[in-house]
Amino acid sequence: MILSMTGFGRGVASSSSKKITIEIKSLNSKQFDLTMRVPSYFKEIEVEARNYIGSRMERGKTDLSASVEYVGDETPVQINEAVVSNYKRQIEELGIRLGIGAPQDWFGVLMRMPDTFRSDVSGVGKDDIEAFHEACAAAVDALEEFRATEGRKLYDFFVGKIKNLGAILDGIEPYETERVPKIRARIEEQLSRLDSIEIDKSRLEQEMIFYIEKLDVTEEKTRLRTHLAYFLDTMGERQGDRAPQGQGKKLGFIAQEMGREINTLGSKSNHAEMQKIVVMMKDELEQIKEQVLNVL
Repeated sequence: MILSMTGFGRGVASSSSKKITIEIKSLNSKQFDLTMRVPSYFKEIEVEARNYIGSRMERGKTDLSASVEYVGDETPVQINEAVVSNYKRQIEELGIRLGIGAPQDWFGVLMRMPDTFRSDVSGVGKDDIEAFHEACAAAVDALEEFRATEGRKLYDFFVGKIKNLGAILDGIEPYETERVPKIRARIEEQLSRLDSIEIDKSRLEQEMIFYIEKLDVTEEKTRLRTHLAYFLDTMGERQGDRAPQGQGKKLGFIAQEMGREINTLGSKSNHAEMQKIVVMMKDELEQIKEQVLNVL
C-alpha cells in the first residue's frame, strides 16, 4: 500500500513537572527536510530527535513544533524580588525629593519595570527527555496513520485513472483499422492526378506497405498497457502491507514512460479521432503525474 507524504500528527507526554506537546506536519518534497521549533533547553537532544524522525519519515518537507506546559509547583519564571524591592525604594525616594505621592497601584507599576522577572530554567531532567521522546514517537505514529489514510485515497484515485486510460486506449482500435484504407485511397487519389508520370504498381505497393508500417501503433499500445499494469503492481494491494521505500519516485518514472508512449501514439495517429483520444489520455496522465508527487 502506498503512503502519502502529506500528514499531520500530535503527541502528548508528561514528566514530573512538564506536559510536552509535539505537533508534526509534512508536505511533499524530493528529500527529507526537517524544521524544528523547540524550547532552547531541549536543544541538546535535537540531533537525536532529527535522526529518529528522519528514519521514520523517509521523505517530505517536515515541520515540528514543541510546546511545554508546566504542571508542577515550580514555574519557569520567577519574580526577581531584589530588583522589585530596589525599584520600590528608588521610586519612594524620588517621590519625596519631587514631592510626588506614592503610586496607587504599586504592583502594576513595579511589574512593568525591566528585569522584574527572571527565567529559572537551568535544564531538563531525565524524565523530561523521556517525555519528549515519548511525545515525539506518538506524533510520528499519528502522522504515519494520517499518511496511510491519505495513501488509500491516492490508491483509489490512481486505480480509477489507470482504468480510464485503459478504456480510452481501447477506443483507438476502431479508428486504427479504418484509417489504412483511407490513407491508401488518399495517396492513390493524389497519384492519379499526375497524368504525365508513369507509376510502377509493384514499387507503389512496396512503398505503401512501408508507409503504413511506420504508422502502425501496435507496439506503442502494447508497451503502454504494460506500463499501466506495472503502475498498479508497483502500488501493491490497497489493504496490503506498506509498499517498499521510494515507490513514489518509481511511480513517477513509470508515468514518464507512459507519457512517451502516448506522445508516440499521437505522432503516428494521422487521424482526427485518434488525436482526440490521445489528448484525452494526456489529460488523464497529467492528473496522475500531479498526484504522484504526493506519494512517499
